[in-house]
Amino acid sequence: MPTITKSTCCYCGVGCGVLIESQDERITGIKGDPDHPANYGRLCSKGLSLPLTVASDVGRAFYPEMRANRDAPRLRVDWDTAMDTVAQRFTEIVRKHGPDAVAFYVSGQLLTEDYYVFNKLAKGLIATNNIDTNSRLCMSSAVTGYKLAFGADGPPCCYDDLEYAKTVIFAGSNMAYAHPVLFRRLEAAKAKDPSIRWIVIDPRRTDTAAMADLHLAIEPGTDVALFNGMLHHLIWEGLVDQAYIDSNTDGYTALKNLVREYTPRMAADLCGIQEKDLIQAAEWFGFSPAALSLYCMGLNQSSHGTDKNLALINLHLATGQIGRPGAGPFSLTGQPNAMGGREVGGMATMLAAHRDIGNPAHRAEVEELWGSATLSDRPGLPAVDMFDALLDGRIKAVWIVCTNPVHSMPDIGKIRAALNSAEFVVVQEAYTQTDTVPYADVLLPASSWGEKTGTATNSERRISRVRQAINAPGEAKADWWIANQIGRRIQHLLRPELRDLFPFTSPEMVFDEHRRLTVGRDLDIAGLSYSVLETQGPQQWPFPAGESGGQTRRYTDGKFLTPTGRAQFHATQYQPVAEPTNARYPFHLLTGRLRDQWHGMSRSGRVAAAFSHAPEATLTMHPVDAERRGLQAGSLVTITSKRAHVVLPLQVSDEMQSGTVFAAMHWNAQFLNCGGINEVSSSAVDRRSFQPELKHAAVRVEAADLPWRILAARRGDVLKIQASVQPLLHECAYAAIKVEADLLVLKAANGEPPAGWLERLYLALDLPTGTDTLEYRDAQRRIAKRAVWDDGALAGFVFAGEATSADALLASLRQGQPWQGSRLAVFSRQTTNIIADRTICLCKQIKASHITKAIAEGATLNQLKATLGCGTVCGSCVPELKQLCDRGALAPAIGASK
Repeated sequence: MPTITKSTCCYCGVGCGVLIESQDERITGIKGDPDHPANYGRLCSKGLSLPLTVASDVGRAFYPEMRANRDAPRLRVDWDTAMDTVAQRFTEIVRKHGPDAVAFYVSGQLLTEDYYVFNKLAKGLIATNNIDTNSRLCMSSAVTGYKLAFGADGPPCCYDDLEYAKTVIFAGSNMAYAHPVLFRRLEAAKAKDPSIRWIVIDPRRTDTAAMADLHLAIEPGTDVALFNGMLHHLIWEGLVDQAYIDSNTDGYTALKNLVREYTPRMAADLCGIQEKDLIQAAEWFGFSPAALSLYCMGLNQSSHGTDKNLALINLHLATGQIGRPGAGPFSLTGQPNAMGGREVGGMATMLAAHRDIGNPAHRAEVEELWGSATLSDRPGLPAVDMFDALLDGRIKAVWIVCTNPVHSMPDIGKIRAALNSAEFVVVQEAYTQTDTVPYADVLLPASSWGEKTGTATNSERRISRVRQAINAPGEAKADWWIANQIGRRIQHLLRPELRDLFPFTSPEMVFDEHRRLTVGRDLDIAGLSYSVLETQGPQQWPFPAGESGGQTRRYTDGKFLTPTGRAQFHATQYQPVAEPTNARYPFHLLTGRLRDQWHGMSRSGRVAAAFSHAPEATLTMHPVDAERRGLQAGSLVTITSKRAHVVLPLQVSDEMQSGTVFAAMHWNAQFLNCGGINEVSSSAVDRRSFQPELKHAAVRVEAADLPWRILAARRGDVLKIQASVQPLLHECAYAAIKVEADLLVLKAANGEPPAGWLERLYLALDLPTGTDTLEYRDAQRRIAKRAVWDDGALAGFVFAGEATSADALLASLRQGQPWQGSRLAVFSRQTTNIIADRTICLCKQIKASHITKAIAEGATLNQLKATLGCGTVCGSCVPELKQLCDRGALAPAIGASK
């Protein structure tokens, strides 16, 4: 019988409770925890596929590795050797160049206990604030907005507000994809009460926008103008709550004077929408008994992200839409424990428990509890500045933990250069197949989901236990343990006079020290412990000593955490995107998420089924823009910014506005010949939150002249095959790996064949010559073909120079049936009218063709669920199913891009 372990999902910030099934040190299944208040048993497609991410050990980091120099390969070493080396090198650099010559770049996927030990190591022992996190890339503008408006970080809302809200604004959030479990709750509430209004603010017609009562398809980056125009109308029509403003806020007069110029007509013109739609949005918000705003990367990932957050918060304060059921500005966290990282101060611009680096009293409080010498009073370098400093030599060494900056940071070329120039790079990872691991001088193997113990905090400030179900493979260790052990070594070498800063022997011991630091703070969790979490389940903060539970909503009494106790309005002037379009770069490039993938795909990319809805990286463009440029769907295009270029296949969709193009954020050099769309992204940052403008760049799009094409495929262990093929990708102008169950498909293109590349590809795909191999070559036409059989069935092939004739062969390989007829027919110029049939329902593996056929025969959404089963498990496909039903399946669902 399998063992059941209660734990928490490791994907987004919803923080779903899960029941992990395990047997014989293998995770065998998963279910949603019906008792967990974040999800009540629901899981999305990503959560349901978590066991598949740990089904294979291929690509896992098993043992510590080191290399003698940059030109040498990393070799396996024991833990003591690796940890001694890291401690010695960091100590040497600190002694020679000072504390700020080293840095730590950590992750919102760490547990709170992991985060805490790393923060203490950097700030308490080494005395540098150079510890930042990939949460800087997703949540720092929300953090800054909350602090400026309310005096403290932390969403004022809770998940129950999803059911109470009567007007919901989705601002820069494709919630149907990014937070689908919460979206299910909104869908259910709207089904019960159709009078609930949804307003979606997004330049694209996403699945979320398609379900809205009002879609405001604004010009990229014009959110502040929109919110200011809405506030102008609210003031003009007397829909503000003057009593609330007078009693609980400051700064209203200055804001009112500013928004006087933002008439609905002027704001709508800036936003590229109709004036009546802006007025409608304002009135729905102003008249609503409970208005809730849900926002994410579309607001945060901007050079003016803080202003966007503040302008939206202004609407809530002006109408008193905060501190009561169904109302408030609710930032949806992107990572599973970005909140926990903020709580322990795991960012370069803050101290533990929401303290400020520049506040001497705050530093003294931390010094006293830690028993540390003087903490640095200089803010550390946030992510973009950190890698700039690594590039110019101010930082000599960096320790990267559970994150992949060579994919996720903007302007990736600069990140590669920075890591190449560093004196010493440590990478602490669970997976070896990431774009950052090759730069590691020392690789430290870390435990992953299902193998860890600790806590995580979700978007509604709810702390949940994360429990270990199985042991980590090989010699992989918990992140907190690695930091603790190396911290002890550095302390012995650098500051032996201090009391033991790293006495921790368990995650619980770390958590207990963390909660002592929170006493008296806005996030006080003195009343919380592992024992309470065991007996009472997940709890929200604050949870002071003596309380029976955490606080559901904040600011219910109208009292805020600013020095005056009053919320602060901020006059926010609209400013354009960091890179406006021009004649040379005429397109707005937008980035975003796919439904079934997550972040850099180091985990979700191990699941073949996760590719069935969106099988490859593409650029999506409006059909009119494509036609004007003579571009065809499926053709390769070059996307160029001021920094770099990438080549991708083109998709056309009327979900885009003319003048904008879209690419998903997830694809990286494990699947492409480049690091993904962040090759071309801008490193411009918000001046207050230091968050980069990853959502937008100005680009041009042109046809790619790459006449030599390759299509190759191989059946087998796709993770092993991918590891073999991946090093070859960068030698082509375009190359992409597609994963299909036990089949890997490679598409590539170049101006001409790279020297020796085909022979290396044959070797990587295990397509040797022999009796079960057929080969055809035409050197003059630069055509080469090879096919291999195994037990009478086609096992793999390479068609180079004439890839268009291989589509029927690929269809045959997918079927896996015994080969019929002469094998010589494998090289005939066969074609097929088979169109790639996208999977819409991942849980039930229902293809687009079956769904469109049923709709054409008159099936409704409920009938689709009853007959095909789609939409009945996680529900992530329901928004798309509803669109298809509403359109009568007339849209090209098969092969279309979402």
